[in-house]
Amino acid sequence: MTRRDVIRSAAGCVAALPALAQVPAPAVTLPKLPYAFDALEPYIDAQTMEIHHDRHHKAYVDNLNKALAAQPDLSKRPVEEILRDLSSVPESMRAAVRNNGGGHVNHSLFWQTLGKPQGGPKGKLGAAINKSFGSQGAFEEKLRAAGLSVFGSGWAWVSHQEGGLQIETSPNQDGPWLQGRAPLLGIDVWEHAYYLKYQNKRADYLAAIVHVINWDFVSSRYEELSKG
Repeated sequence: MTRRDVIRSAAGCVAALPALAQVPAPAVTLPKLPYAFDALEPYIDAQTMEIHHDRHHKAYVDNLNKALAAQPDLSKRPVEEILRDLSSVPESMRAAVRNNGGGHVNHSLFWQTLGKPQGGPKGKLGAAINKSFGSQGAFEEKLRAAGLSVFGSGWAWVSHQEGGLQIETSPNQDGPWLQGRAPLLGIDVWEHAYYLKYQNKRADYLAAIVHVINWDFVSSRYEELSKG
């Protein structure tokens, strides 16, 4: 066999190899944290932010993608839309989608809700808070009380209603999305959100977190939700 024959034979073997299967891109991806892990110090410590985002939120994303892999058509829909229409999700995977989909959208909003300390609510949101709660101070007190009232793990929410703003709570990773509403902001009261710094002192965490609410983002979100 000549050198040319060897080369031709090798080329034929390569051509005969089956094409590598394309690995589908995940339906949901972990959003990048919009600030450094230590940006919220001293109110929320860097280690908590890193673990919360890179491990807890990532676990929700990974588990949601595993669940959605069984339903390619379902995975094409926005997660918020899926949560508003859970009855369309096969019962065999509904709990996984509810828990992990909720964990994903709740945290995605949570990261944007937070930011470096800044001024209070802007424009129409400030007026809406005063109308619904009487004052910014009264609003913050009611939000803290809601967070404290959650038994075990869950969230405290501020939702936009036709009659004004409403503070509500939800267990686990449920949220207003399940009732077809888009929340204005949410405060995570799972222990993983605060335990490294505050241990079992949830009240201290809730008193601290109002100092790092990103009112620019929340004010803009209020404007958008008001249009709907």
